Amino acid sequence: MKLPSGASIPRMTPEEADRRRYLSHALLNRMHLTPAGDPVAYSLDGDGQTQYYYDPNRVVEAAPELWYRPAMETRETRTLENGTVVEKMNTRQAAARGYYTRERLNQMRYDVTAEPVAYNVRGDGSTILFYDKRAALRRPLPCACCGKEPRYKRKLCRACFERDLAVRRAQGDAYRAEPRFMDRSRVLFFDLELTGVYDHDEIISVSIMDANGEVRMDTLVKPLHKKKWNRTEKIHGITPAMVQDAPTLDELIPTLKEMFENADNLIAFGASTDYSHIKYIYETESEQEALHKKIRCAAIEFVRYQNEHFPDNTHAALVDAMAALGITWDGIPHSSIADTIACMKVWEALFPNYYTTPAPEAVAHGMTGIPYQLEGDSKLERAAHLAEKMNAASAAVSAETAAELLPDQEDDGYGDSYGDSYGDSEGEEPTGDNRDMEEVPACV
Repeated sequence: MKLPSGASIPRMTPEEADRRRYLSHALLNRMHLTPAGDPVAYSLDGDGQTQYYYDPNRVVEAAPELWYRPAMETRETRTLENGTVVEKMNTRQAAARGYYTRERLNQMRYDVTAEPVAYNVRGDGSTILFYDKRAALRRPLPCACCGKEPRYKRKLCRACFERDLAVRRAQGDAYRAEPRFMDRSRVLFFDLELTGVYDHDEIISVSIMDANGEVRMDTLVKPLHKKKWNRTEKIHGITPAMVQDAPTLDELIPTLKEMFENADNLIAFGASTDYSHIKYIYETESEQEALHKKIRCAAIEFVRYQNEHFPDNTHAALVDAMAALGITWDGIPHSSIADTIACMKVWEALFPNYYTTPAPEAVAHGMTGIPYQLEGDSKLERAAHLAEKMNAASAAVSAETAAELLPDQEDDGYGDSYGDSYGDSEGEEPTGDNRDMEEVPACV
């Protein structure tokens, strides 16, 4: 059977549905539950009536109005012209089940496609029919700007969205191109590797470098409390044995404080997780707040850039930022120093006029500016695809030899090497502050 939503469900016997622990309407009523999605199967009883079954993982608690209706109560029914028998119920009971009149469904922008499921009688004796909202088809919402075409993105139709996107892109490009006149030696990029993402987890690696590409710190850190971190170890590859002879965070605090106090900006990709752990090197809230004022998040800036230039992209990890900006890998993949280098180059690509001096060769190396595509739904899958590209590139002949052998070969769009990091490897993919995505933009 094909449902109005377009989904197809199989027919099965009541015994098979019971073995699969599917729930019928009668059982849902006894358990004070109501479906939260389409049925997953159906059966036909002896008189040809359809019985639907629902997944127990997709049900919610029913409205209290439906709980204590006496089981032995005589319920009025009416047979419609097509032979369907519907039960009488008041408007409140119907709404609790998701049943509405045709007029109400039209106001909600739904088209009725099924037969009535309940009825009531008004004071003047006229009959009102209720229809199941789940069986109705929702009409596309109109554009919030022109009110004519159906919505495409950001509550706008395609034409209005393209005009709004052009305005936002121009504003974003002007914002990123604005000179900041920052001193490269006073802008620091950092990345931490952690035993986990919670507050009680500890730092096990710190990497810091300035905008000249000079490494200020790159060290493992011995945790004081955690003895193993199996889950994150699979991501960053740092084992408990590797940090046994490393300095503790307390030993690094004086050096870290000196570097942070002499910096104007501290930039990380996915800064919220790193800041929530590094802030504890300071004891007072005022010192932590002073540190927070220097923090900049490259992930948030990239999300804005991506929404303006690649609105169809759905991923925003560091690996995706490098692909979108045409930055090739530099360093040992997935280590904190590699993530720090990648963050520095992403920031350089996003803000070309951020510093008083142009990018030195150590920073500009690998910044091709040619976007490339990554395959995979998850961050780890896309990073694995990138690793395959890196392995293939390292096994191939050198770029110089290839250029001599194939002088007319076109650029494949990936630059001279392949690589990326897992981005903010301990946390989720950054998505930026998407609250404004639900706002209705001005139509231009």
